[in-house]
Amino acid sequence: MPIKHFESIRKMVEDFFGGATFTLVGEEITPCEVEQSGNYLVKRITTELGTHHFVLQRNGLPFTDTERKIADEVAEAMHIFIANRKIGGDIIYYRTALLTSLLDVSVSRYLRFNRHRAFWSIQKLLQILKNLSYQRYEGTPATSGFIVYRNKIEEFNVACSTSDCLRHDFNPGINISANFFKSPLTYRLVSGQGTYYACNINLQTTGMVKFMNYGNRDAVDRLSLRDNLTLVNKAGEGAFAVSITPSSELEVMTCPDSIFVWRKGTWSLFDPNIFRNFLSGQLDAKETEALILTVYSLSKLRLGTIVLIADENILVSGDLQKGTAGGKGIISQLIISFFKGKTISSLKHSGELISILSSDGMTLFNKDGELVDTGIIINTCTTLGLVTGGGRTTAATAVSLFGKVIKVSEDGPIELYEGGKCVYRFG
Repeated sequence: MPIKHFESIRKMVEDFFGGATFTLVGEEITPCEVEQSGNYLVKRITTELGTHHFVLQRNGLPFTDTERKIADEVAEAMHIFIANRKIGGDIIYYRTALLTSLLDVSVSRYLRFNRHRAFWSIQKLLQILKNLSYQRYEGTPATSGFIVYRNKIEEFNVACSTSDCLRHDFNPGINISANFFKSPLTYRLVSGQGTYYACNINLQTTGMVKFMNYGNRDAVDRLSLRDNLTLVNKAGEGAFAVSITPSSELEVMTCPDSIFVWRKGTWSLFDPNIFRNFLSGQLDAKETEALILTVYSLSKLRLGTIVLIADENILVSGDLQKGTAGGKGIISQLIISFFKGKTISSLKHSGELISILSSDGMTLFNKDGELVDTGIIINTCTTLGLVTGGGRTTAATAVSLFGKVIKVSEDGPIELYEGGKCVYRFG
């Protein structure tokens, strides 16, 4: 595989795997020559054009099982592209196909769940929803969604009955085609926000599903697709949910709880296990789950934040202090004092967590997940060597010397910081 072809996809693959280093080595290098650990992924690609290995390395955070499985699909997709490229053919067309389709093929292969004939139906469904995501109706983005099941419809109906769903069957079923969303009612009433189409793997819509408790969920549970996850987990192996968000992005919820996100024209993977590994031993497990869901919700809402998990006595160091805009005033401090000591999960449930995290300054939680303070700023003059970006990036980098840091940007990306370095990036 010529290096110029590889360079065209390097950044796309590195971004998908959270900022990992992606290299391609020739047949003279074997996987055993590369250190094998949780921080490395090595995949062999052998075709008539030669043997290569692609190597992914990410310092600080090991690759999760989901990442390893999707890496298998990326490797196989690369194998298919290389094997089907004719020697002496037009390399420009080949490079364009590789750049535009590699992750589409990889994601669709992953979702087919070892059923080879399901690839095209999944790819077709994703493409139909991508096309719909560009559509507007009276100025409002078009949204919709599907719950895709693999088992017999009778088994799916049982899963719905135990997931607090109201089901309406179509008789007969309707094949999904490019004209499926021709009428605005098809996406205005089945919006992918509490209401979804039920669809089998043969791309036939068999009915509608409405989650009865959707309106009673807290904002974080709605944004992080908790109802979808419940049904997908009960709908049989290989089931998944796919929908368009109000920001015109695609979300694909898989079991156990990973989300593929199509954002800015490319795919990203939100894998909660990455965040669990990052916070392991640093934050109570229950509070970790609540924080992960909230961070993803902030990313969808395009609300920026910086969260620091550290010992509360760091506030006496002098480097961290209350900011004027972030709550230094008397009224602000009186309000914040009411929430101090409450846990992440309780603040999520009562609805204040998103508001607290999206206010000015950073928020500090101790290892028990209790709110220590918010509206905090750091004196970056004491860490000049770490200043590498904008205000929020600089603050996150500097404050990560005191503990684990999660940063959400106002345009959606989520970054994890430790020891003055960004160790992972989503989106």
